[in-house]
Amino acid sequence: MTLEQQSAEAKSARLLDLYARFISGQTLNKQDLASEYGVTTRSIQRDMESLRCFLMEKGLSQEIIYDRRHGGYRMVSSVPSGLTNSEILAVCKILLESRSMRRDEMLPILDKLVDCAVPPEQRQAVKLLIGNEKLHYIEPHHGKSILNGLWEIGQAVKEQRVMEIEYERMKAPKLVTRRVQPVGIMFSEYYFYLTAFLENKDNFENPDDLFPTIYRLDRIRSFKVLDEHFHVPYAGRFEEGEFRKRVQFMYGGKLERIKFRYTGPSLEAVLDRLPTAKVISEDADGWTISAEVFGKGIEMWLRSQGDYVRTSRGMT
Repeated sequence: MTLEQQSAEAKSARLLDLYARFISGQTLNKQDLASEYGVTTRSIQRDMESLRCFLMEKGLSQEIIYDRRHGGYRMVSSVPSGLTNSEILAVCKILLESRSMRRDEMLPILDKLVDCAVPPEQRQAVKLLIGNEKLHYIEPHHGKSILNGLWEIGQAVKEQRVMEIEYERMKAPKLVTRRVQPVGIMFSEYYFYLTAFLENKDNFENPDDLFPTIYRLDRIRSFKVLDEHFHVPYAGRFEEGEFRKRVQFMYGGKLERIKFRYTGPSLEAVLDRLPTAKVISEDADGWTISAEVFGKGIEMWLRSQGDYVRTSRGMT
């Protein structure tokens, strides 16, 4: 074997060894490597370039960087696996503003998010930015646990299994038992909701109602997931995203098309509040808008706009 062949073989062995050490998470110092392998630091630098080219040519989601803080080379993912500081701050602010859970459920979630998604050197800065809001966090008044049973209900939705729920209503009779076909879990303005189709609707006001009933999760006193499956034809399947566009304040009811005249200061706020809204016409004084909505909850919002809104309504 010639000297050139021996040198090439030694370099191949070095590259394989370096790659294995990088994969294991080691940070490698150039001078230490040169002494260990009996080569110059320039040779080690060329090895690093060879590994970089190999990773790039193979399209692998890894790259070799020089970490000045730790004084060596290490391999990192070229696709960020964690959240950026701005992303984690936004998520934490949204969770805090939602006020959707008790303190003993909300605060551990925030701590886990920061610990698993933020680089260690940035965690203290993020914690300081949300610390005051955590200190003054106000729980929802119902005081009920939301996380207990949430996954089990989600699995019932996924597996299309019938549930029997004991539900606390706002009006008499206060406590009722229902057999329901769960089709979605939703969140809106402080509360989580279960959307489900009622079974045995003969004694209800609208037994032919084709739309799901909405139940606040904190008012479900108890539930059982039964060993009974229901079937929803693909063409008639419930789609949470489409339903969410049309439901306001999570009030149930029929699908309606509304049309109203808006003369307020912010058209953008109206279009954001009503995802199905479309501007029919516009003039110097305002806009004529139509939208599809479920239930009577929309009336609350329309009335809150005062003289900025005039309405007309047609059922669909």
